[in-house]
Amino acid sequence: MIKFGTSGWRGIIAQDFTFENVRLAAQGIAQYLRAELANPQSAIHGRKPVVVIGYDTRFLGREFSLAVAEVLARNDLDPLLCVRDAPTPVISHSIRTRKAIGGINLTASHNPAEYQGLKFSTSNGAPAHPEVTKQIEANCAALRAQGWGVQGAVVGRFKCKTFDPQPAYFKQLTKLVDFAAIKQAKLKIAVELMYGTGRGYLDELLEKAGAKITVFHNELNPLFGGHHPEPDASGMAEVSKFVRSGKAQMGLGLDGDADRFGVVDKDGTWLTPNQILALALYHLKKNRGCTGAVVRTVPTSHQVDAVAALLGVKVHETPVGFKYIGALMESEPIIVGGEESGGLSVKGHVPEKDGILACLLMAELVATERKSLGQILKDLAKQIGEFHTERINIPIQPASKDAIMAKLGAGLESIGSFKVEKFVTTDGFKFLLPNHEWVAFRASGTEPLFRCYIEAKSVANLKKLRTACCQLLSA
Repeated sequence: MIKFGTSGWRGIIAQDFTFENVRLAAQGIAQYLRAELANPQSAIHGRKPVVVIGYDTRFLGREFSLAVAEVLARNDLDPLLCVRDAPTPVISHSIRTRKAIGGINLTASHNPAEYQGLKFSTSNGAPAHPEVTKQIEANCAALRAQGWGVQGAVVGRFKCKTFDPQPAYFKQLTKLVDFAAIKQAKLKIAVELMYGTGRGYLDELLEKAGAKITVFHNELNPLFGGHHPEPDASGMAEVSKFVRSGKAQMGLGLDGDADRFGVVDKDGTWLTPNQILALALYHLKKNRGCTGAVVRTVPTSHQVDAVAALLGVKVHETPVGFKYIGALMESEPIIVGGEESGGLSVKGHVPEKDGILACLLMAELVATERKSLGQILKDLAKQIGEFHTERINIPIQPASKDAIMAKLGAGLESIGSFKVEKFVTTDGFKFLLPNHEWVAFRASGTEPLFRCYIEAKSVANLKKLRTACCQLLSA
């Protein structure tokens, strides 16, 4: 089955993710778009049927893209292909600037090399909402039941119009980033590109701004060096070591499709996405004077709430998935929106995660305040207190999943020795505890485990809550 998750449909290449299935998914999207074009109530009614197509650096990315383009063309749509592998936020921006009716991105983001994916974005450049992807899934299921198929061109030989999305995107970032401040600070920065689409984007922008950069893994490698292309503490380890040696003031990294960011502080410490979101809000409100609210997902740290309270900013909470953040950013003024998994965007930009922008904003913050990010966080902690967060995967017996869901869904009076003050069911099960501490549980849709998110005001309480959560799910 072709099923769209939090960020598109993903599968293992040659097992689930085949040319046959990719063409089927493209036909399902084409039918959705044709129906919308014909619908007087639709936002794309009467528009030119341009569909932007992009891909990342994985195996057969361009070939899968051309297969998609061929199916769209057979449906009288006008495919427009990025001239080379392109970052997800750049594709999102191109959908808007080209006034396209949608976009299809062949990417599995930070997943291992054996995976490939297909992501559909609507005409505003945002990830498609569930009501849209459900229609596409239904189209695909009906087509499969009918035995739909198409004899396409030899793989990789279909001819499609192409364009270079980089210049327009670079022009957009000049409106969002203070490159003059970065230039004046003459920063030394280590850049981790993880063999992905960010090459020629983050590195080139920093070089243009006058930063002295040392680049890691900027060559093409569909195997990503044998690692997940994710800029977490492990993925940024080489950069951390380099920064600790004193050869750079900070490290900035991107995942495989450049929508997620990784940031390493002056002492080599990897900073969590939760901390980066709080820093972004602090910087944009205090130093830039931006107005509006902040939006975060349910399992994202309340450190951003504390910074928001300090600066007089309203906070919105959404379910997991940047599509929900993006929707709010399109409907009201939002200074910054982000999530604990490493996604962030700002006011006046695309309603999609942009790791390139997030990295540049952290460079700008260091350049503006002439302090390390860690020092800024320490200064903030004196005003808002400390926040200690953790995400753990707790395995369960598959047969016990329903019972655990029922148990959590009924609400709890306490988590270990911590009294529950409020129960939130926006997405999963979130339990607010005294002193701004909390835990949240979300069941994995693909594995026999629960994802447990914990936030405490001390290391000791973090440890206690971790033990209590594990005991709760094993009881």
